[in-house]
Amino acid sequence: MAPKWRELADRLADRIRSGAYSPGDRLPHIRDLVEAGEGSKSTVHAAYRALEAEGLVTSSRGHGTVVRQRPPLKRLGVSRYDKAEWRDGDEVAFIADRVASGRAHKRDDQTQTVKRVEAPPAAAAAHGLAPGSLVYARARVVREAGQPTHTLTSYYRPEHVEGTRLVDPVPGPAGRGGGFRVLYDAGYEIDRMREELFARVATPEESKLLMLAGGEPVVELHRTAYTADGTVVEFAIGVHAASRFTWSYDFEVPDSAHGEGRPA
Repeated sequence: MAPKWRELADRLADRIRSGAYSPGDRLPHIRDLVEAGEGSKSTVHAAYRALEAEGLVTSSRGHGTVVRQRPPLKRLGVSRYDKAEWRDGDEVAFIADRVASGRAHKRDDQTQTVKRVEAPPAAAAAHGLAPGSLVYARARVVREAGQPTHTLTSYYRPEHVEGTRLVDPVPGPAGRGGGFRVLYDAGYEIDRMREELFARVATPEESKLLMLAGGEPVVELHRTAYTADGTVVEFAIGVHAASRFTWSYDFEVPDSAHGEGRPA
């Protein structure tokens, strides 16, 4: 037998899918469902969290739980880093996601701060720096239709970015083609990327910044960008509201048995 919170979540999901709750409608307050006999406060809260994790609703402080008006943003994989877009055009990665999702975008969808800080352990390790080394941290908050979707903080060696737009805190992407184009113009063409994903519960600070309900999950992204000779020119940590994205990867399937570099 399913737990009570699951039964309630399924009933509410059926009402959303049938149109009884339309996009933009606010679901009843938790206390109202408790008073209606739908379960305890913890039961209703768990049901709402399940609906959010399933992408049916969004929750934020001051706005309650609202039926999602649009599908989650598509967070592209390999194609978001297409050199033809940022090297030869003017597109930046998060805008590529918006275009693929059929969404509008504005320069003020991204704000940032730039500081010279001690490298966090993960950034120091990625760049091959000693603990306590100074790096530039470019921290962004990205929004979609006014709602924060994710944060992204990029860490750079000072010698790679001093004198470039990457250390300029003016709001918005770092000019035409974004940060990757800035690095390219400085002589550091990105040739390879590594991304690692970690799912976890948001911290209280992240919940406040991203306007999440308490205990909502996030996806933490670690991105390392390399030049052709293996130099790390960016290490970035992103924190994404899990329910606001789908992660889309489209790539050729390797066949190492018939390619080069197969282990002996």
